[in-house]
Order: sequence, then C-alpha cells, then structure tokens
Amino acid sequence: MSKLNSFFSICFMALLLFTHSTLKAQSGEVCYNPNLVKDTSKRSIKSAAAGLIGSDSVTITYHSPGVRGRIIWGGLVPFGEVWVTGAHDATTIQFKKDVIIGKKVVPAGKYAFFTIPGKNEWTVIINSRWQQHLASEYDEKEDIVRLNVKSQRHSLTERLQYFIEPGTGASGKIAMAWEKIRIEFPVTFKN
Repeated sequence: MSKLNSFFSICFMALLLFTHSTLKAQSGEVCYNPNLVKDTSKRSIKSAAAGLIGSDSVTITYHSPGVRGRIIWGGLVPFGEVWVTGAHDATTIQFKKDVIIGKKVVPAGKYAFFTIPGKNEWTVIINSRWQQHLASEYDEKEDIVRLNVKSQRHSLTERLQYFIEPGTGASGKIAMAWEKIRIEFPVTFKN
C-alpha cells in the first residue's frame, strides 16, 4: 500500500508543480519550467531553477526566450561573443556555500552567469557583478571562473531552460538547454 501512496503523492506533486508553473508564467511571475506552460507569449518568460546538490542549494534566475522558428546559434545568438545566456538582465546564479567550479573556489554568494557560444565548444563564465543588463556592462576583469565545455546535441527545447542535477555526495551538474544544444558543467560544494 505504501508504494501506491508514494506513486499518488509523486503524481499529485507533479500536477501541483505543473499547475503552479502555468499560473506563474501566465501572471508574469517566476516560472520554474518554461517548457511546461502553454506558450502563447512572444516575450521571454521570467524563470528560475532551484535545487539541491547534496544538501546545498543552487538558485538560477533568468529570462527564457523561445526559439519560435528562428535561427538561434550563429544567428540570434552570435558565435564568439559574450551572451547573458537568457534574455534581458544577466542570468544570476546563487550558491549558499562555497563551491568548486573548474578547479576554482567560488565563495558563497550571487553571481552573473555568461557564456561565449562556439560551434563545438563554449566558454562558461561566472562573473562577480550580478546586476547587469544584457552583456553591455560585462567586464572580463570581474570574472571569477572561465571554463571551456563541449556543447552537446539535444532534442528540441523550445524555451531556454536551466537544470540543477545532483550527482553523488556534494557533486553535481548545472546545465542549460535551448533549441537543439545543451551545455553542462560540474560543481562540487566544499565541506
């Protein structure tokens, strides 16, 4: 009987999350899964990803643009240029504890998240100044981490979305998918 109750609890939580995300996206508030909502907006949806890696939290806030039949890579998003990896204001990433990214320790806090897309390889950037509009105020001198990652082919993701993926112990991944590309990078919280 407990397996059946667990199944119904999981189904109920999924339905609740879907309904909550739909209502939030329609009202202009933060949406936690921009690809689950009935998408009638041409605007970028204010979105967030929140999760745990081990017992430590990560929060990412961003605006989620849609593909809408456009050429994204090398078109709307140029190769070789710093990008907010979303729309409007710089995407932010917040760690409640010190974390290791690309062999560098990033102190607990809130940061801007940028990328430089390439055809096969991207540069992931964690920048100390999180309050920025687009990349017009970006300054490489304020970078804390620069990490090269390979892009991966992925099934169509209509709206840009971030994922926080736990691994083992205090390690996991942060990923972003949009159109038919996905990038990811490892993070480990310090003990």
